[in-house]
Amino acid sequence: MTSPRPRRALLASLTAAALLVPVVAAPGTSGAAVTAAGHAPQAPVELSVGDRTRPLNVEGTPLFGWRPRDVDPGEIQSAYRIVVRTDPATGGEGETVWDSGKVTSGRQEYVPYAGPALEPGAAYTWTVRTWDRTGRASAWSRPASFETGLRDQDWQASWIRRTTAEADDYTLARKDITVGPSPVVRARIHVAASHQYALHLNGEVVDRGPAFNYADDGYYRTVDVTSRLRAGRPATLGALYHWYGGGQGRPKGEPGLLVRLVVDHADGSRQVVVTDATWQVSRAHWKQAPRRNGDGGDWVEDIDGTAEQRGWDRPGFDASGWQPAQVAGRHPTPVFAKLRGQETGLSYRTVRPEKVTRLESGALVADFGKVVPAVPVVRFRDGRAGRHVDMDAGYVLKEDGSVSRSKSDNQNTDLSYGYTQRDGDQTFRAFTYEGFRYFEIAPGGGAEPEDISAVVQHTDVDLARTARLKTSDAGVDAVYDLMRRSALYGSQSQFLDTPTREKGQFLGDAADISLATMAAYGERRLTRQAIREFIASQSRYWPDGRLNAVYPNGDGKRDIPDYTQMFPGWVMDYHQQSGDTATLAEAYPVMNAVAGYVRRHIDPGTGLVTELTGGSGAYRHGIIDWPATMRYGHDMDTAARTVINILGVDVFDASARAAEALGKADEAAALRAEARTLTGAINARLRRPADGIYIDGLKGDGTQSTHASQIANAYALAYGVAPAADRDRVRAYTAGLGMRMGPFTAHRLMAALAERPDDFVTRLTDAEGPGWGNILARGGTFTWESWDAPETGQSHSHPWGATALVEVNRTLLGATVTAPAGAAVRVRPPATGLDRASGTLPLQRGDLRIDWRRGGGGFSLTVEIPVNVRAEIHVPARSSDEVRVTGQARLLGMRDGHAVYETGSGRVSFHRR
Repeated sequence: MTSPRPRRALLASLTAAALLVPVVAAPGTSGAAVTAAGHAPQAPVELSVGDRTRPLNVEGTPLFGWRPRDVDPGEIQSAYRIVVRTDPATGGEGETVWDSGKVTSGRQEYVPYAGPALEPGAAYTWTVRTWDRTGRASAWSRPASFETGLRDQDWQASWIRRTTAEADDYTLARKDITVGPSPVVRARIHVAASHQYALHLNGEVVDRGPAFNYADDGYYRTVDVTSRLRAGRPATLGALYHWYGGGQGRPKGEPGLLVRLVVDHADGSRQVVVTDATWQVSRAHWKQAPRRNGDGGDWVEDIDGTAEQRGWDRPGFDASGWQPAQVAGRHPTPVFAKLRGQETGLSYRTVRPEKVTRLESGALVADFGKVVPAVPVVRFRDGRAGRHVDMDAGYVLKEDGSVSRSKSDNQNTDLSYGYTQRDGDQTFRAFTYEGFRYFEIAPGGGAEPEDISAVVQHTDVDLARTARLKTSDAGVDAVYDLMRRSALYGSQSQFLDTPTREKGQFLGDAADISLATMAAYGERRLTRQAIREFIASQSRYWPDGRLNAVYPNGDGKRDIPDYTQMFPGWVMDYHQQSGDTATLAEAYPVMNAVAGYVRRHIDPGTGLVTELTGGSGAYRHGIIDWPATMRYGHDMDTAARTVINILGVDVFDASARAAEALGKADEAAALRAEARTLTGAINARLRRPADGIYIDGLKGDGTQSTHASQIANAYALAYGVAPAADRDRVRAYTAGLGMRMGPFTAHRLMAALAERPDDFVTRLTDAEGPGWGNILARGGTFTWESWDAPETGQSHSHPWGATALVEVNRTLLGATVTAPAGAAVRVRPPATGLDRASGTLPLQRGDLRIDWRRGGGGFSLTVEIPVNVRAEIHVPARSSDEVRVTGQARLLGMRDGHAVYETGSGRVSFHRR
């Protein structure tokens, strides 16, 4: 996938411009140079290691980040100094481990630790100071902390499990201990499990986690439990783990639980408790039930409250009926060969229904107002022993107000639940989240409306830094909110196909959702994890350079050719947003292998990528768009497909940009030459001779397809393949087709319409034809798998439709990141389409705020830019003399009907009479 190219001229001028930032004091003037030294920068804030504020399991080289602050406008960071010390909280004086010294650099993200080797499982503090453009130093930041992870040999713990042949295995495990007599100064639990777990300590859940990666390449999490342990007191470690075989997004593996508790005491002693043969296990109170669907997904949850062992996770529980744990081997084992600290996490939030209706039958139907990825929770205050309560979640209501149980309404998924009550007050809580809007409780269950809730979950992001948009068009705002919410709810421990049904992390879906979450929430960690997992898929399965279509997964080696092609562009989009060069370096060999895969399929006679190997059935040689109804007549009977060839150009181009960023100039030049050659072949052979419109491809005999799809032409525009002289004609043809691309690819249509903002807004908000506006008009609250989802039984909760949010930011708000880490941005509001727009975007280096409006023949624009970020501002004007600037800016000249300025950090306003 593509990202905007940085403007070399702008980047080359950053340093000089930072040292001399004129004040524009009157229309058309450049103002006086700033000569005052200004103020010293303030202490840096928002310290992070690998984008985490207090990580407890840092693997490999710590990568430091911070946000410099300065009240002076036009400021940059000219240098930094980092000091890392041992953590005095666990003994010692907080000795210096590494002092970087003063480093001349504007880099403030992913700065690598370069000191002596750090101890595993150890705690450290660090602090940073910065210098501004005039050489003034900030105060030191407040100390932040991080802890290193465990090496595999450090666990000294055994994988345990319950001996069972159950396909859907819910197992309780416990261990009683007595905390040592000296005060506790630090306590950490390291935990891994297959596939899901809830970690308990003294009767409370202290962590929940999925473990959906391969058993030989798994994740573990580390939990701070210092405040939960008391010296000399008994304590109980416990876990409920759930293993349920292979499926989409979930390898089969084997069941297992691994725990290591480390308690550091004030007297310098250390207490370690690990899983071993002394632990006890028991069957949990979930009944065996059928699968929810046929894709190897989740199982129906039917919970037996009469079998719940209350107090099992507390000291003093009688576990005499439990069995000793089966030891599967001391870590690492041949099956559980490797673990790494998981960087991602999940956020949980309890929500109440917006409305609860009691039907004539006595059933209760809760409406949560929108589709949520959640576990339902019901309190039964007056349960009766043995009474079984049927419950159903769903997406659609029937005419009588009850929840539809039709498979076509619920993504071919059985969303039923069951609960058998015991006497008295109790709470049903499911273990595995599903997507749903409505929840029905059968009559006679004893529940009341106020006793129904749901625990919504999604990947852990800073919701305080959510992107915001407010425009003159309420339809645009509503669609933006729909996309933003859908992207978040489709981001769990993996990027999802859908929270209901498969839950699989498909490469194409992941790339789409990742773009939206990075733009809307400043998300980085889940994207980085997903990129690394697809990197691993190539080494596990594909020596020819392909990547898995879904990974991790239970069906092994399976690819979709154009999903493989999307990988290099996705990596470069991530690098552009984050500035994470370490991950880029890790991905580059894989990107190069993808380029080799494409290269081997170029036919020497035509110069086109032909019959790209891979896929099967409807995916053979490429998926193009999905579901099949969203192809809108695309000619699939072609050997050299236009879409596949354009993606081939992007593979070479993205790989070239990666090579260039990594200092591999010769490789970059060779890859760029391949991109130009393939572009030439596309433009020579895959267009109609009469008008230059792109057709769907060449047949096996070399003749052109007679079909000219919207996707072929939109891709030619979005990926920069269409020649400049022909772009207006191709754009008009593309716009004239309305919406004839599915939610999966429609963001490329929106990119193609960027120069036609009126058409852009129409496509975004149209309530009658296919599109996001129609989803809202028909009551949808989550983007769909296809525009015709209600008619075809497709998913009503498919986050891949959220990706056009990125294009809304670029086209309607007018903001584009033009350099890695958001070090440079371009602000260019649209000429038409809206009368006003304001918004906030969470960049790697801080929040960018934009407010523009036009009316009465005038135009105004205000931009607030973070420290260490430069902006190129385009103000519509016939002459710069028309523009009055408040703040500091530098006039670069007139371009394409715009007065173009360069600005640094701070607030700058532009007014055109």
